[in-house]
Amino acid sequence: MNPLEEHIQSISRRSFLGLTGLGIGAMAAKSLLAAESLGKSSNLPTVGTPHFAPKAKRVIYLFQSGGPSHIDLFDHKPKLVDQHGNELPDSVRQGQRLTGMTSGQKSLPLCKSIANFQQRGESGQWISDLLPHTAKIADKIAVIRSMHTEAINHDPGITFINTGSQFPGLPSMGSWISYGLGSMNENLPSYVVLLSQGTGKDPGQPIFSRLWGSGFLPSSHQGVQLRSGKDPVLFLNDPDGMSRSDRRHMLDNLAQLNQIRHEQMADPEILTRISQYEMAFRMQSSAPELADLSDEPESTFELYGEDARQPGTYAYNCLMARRMAERGVRFTQLFHRGWDQHGHLSTHLANQCSDTDQASAALVTDLEQRGLLDDTLVVWGGEFGRTVYSQGKLGAGRDHHGRCFSMWVAGGGIKAGTSYGLTDDFSYNIVENPVHIRDLNATILHCLGMDHNRFTFSFQGLNQKPTGVMPAHVVDGILS
Repeated sequence: MNPLEEHIQSISRRSFLGLTGLGIGAMAAKSLLAAESLGKSSNLPTVGTPHFAPKAKRVIYLFQSGGPSHIDLFDHKPKLVDQHGNELPDSVRQGQRLTGMTSGQKSLPLCKSIANFQQRGESGQWISDLLPHTAKIADKIAVIRSMHTEAINHDPGITFINTGSQFPGLPSMGSWISYGLGSMNENLPSYVVLLSQGTGKDPGQPIFSRLWGSGFLPSSHQGVQLRSGKDPVLFLNDPDGMSRSDRRHMLDNLAQLNQIRHEQMADPEILTRISQYEMAFRMQSSAPELADLSDEPESTFELYGEDARQPGTYAYNCLMARRMAERGVRFTQLFHRGWDQHGHLSTHLANQCSDTDQASAALVTDLEQRGLLDDTLVVWGGEFGRTVYSQGKLGAGRDHHGRCFSMWVAGGGIKAGTSYGLTDDFSYNIVENPVHIRDLNATILHCLGMDHNRFTFSFQGLNQKPTGVMPAHVVDGILS
């Protein structure tokens, strides 16, 4: 018996023992495979082509983690000036639950916006003075002021808007889109994630990697985190002393072993392992080129701000998102923390806006200048909004509020310069055109040519959907 056959038989014996004992060995192996998956595999089947002609080919999702205050940014309520300091009326609250952070307050004093609002552009969008750069692109974006969610705390809220469920473990939107549409660049993953921390609040809420996980979808569709620093992707570089040719020879031998194993076990995750090792090999060249900003002119950094030179900042990540759009990355998601202003509202919210405003607007402008905005969908927003009443003393901070909040979208398939939805005079409840987060996700898929009701994956006896089990509707009012 040759050494290769002997090794395969040894593996088979061990795997049999692992598969018996309540499947612990099998679960561990599956977990390992998932962790090693680095991106979309071009030789694994996907659902196929879009259901209908798409307006967008790719998505850049600027996720503002923590809950940006719509009252201070996008939802202009001038009547709050006269109501400042008054008690939140029971007729407005309507018995709705509060978080544990304010449910014990004896008083819920109304707090006006900390900034002035002006109508911007020809569209007349009401946008706060805290966002002067976003104000300049008012005619390029659609502001949705009637978003809502059932989630009232950060982790379930972030999980809900990203996966369609408040419970962890389901595929992220990026994974669904990777699975449904596949990759446009065999040298880069179809789904890439970048993280940054703002100066609006010290790190408090973690961003868990399961937020870009593939859940029950093949692990090849999970997001790949692009990190700041010397190594953009962990464990991508060859070990010291190993040449490129040595790594190629090792991968070829490993692929043979995994192929034999797949023929024995018929586990599709083994093919995922093969393809992702190949992806990692190709990314050894593509990832450093992607992260090399030496070819960017000075005008780029004037547009995005000097922070764009510093890896790990929001501005840098926005610039990287444009570069990935140019290279065919299907879904790029930025997670930016720091929007949780329970206290120090005036200073921390202003700082957070300063971190993000210029770069967010620059990304839209840059995409448009390069002819990419027409087929790129840009989404900006967080998991919920903030309360009109103060947490603590008047003006100190704002608590979580899921009954209504604001987001904006731009690009492929979106009617530019649109204001959609209406809240009451207290920005507490929606009075016109409510948009649930499921509706937003259905609309994202629609722009990509996907019908969320037809886009399913069979799991545990059910046809799972990216929008979850409850009804969802495409928001026609913001579509071009």
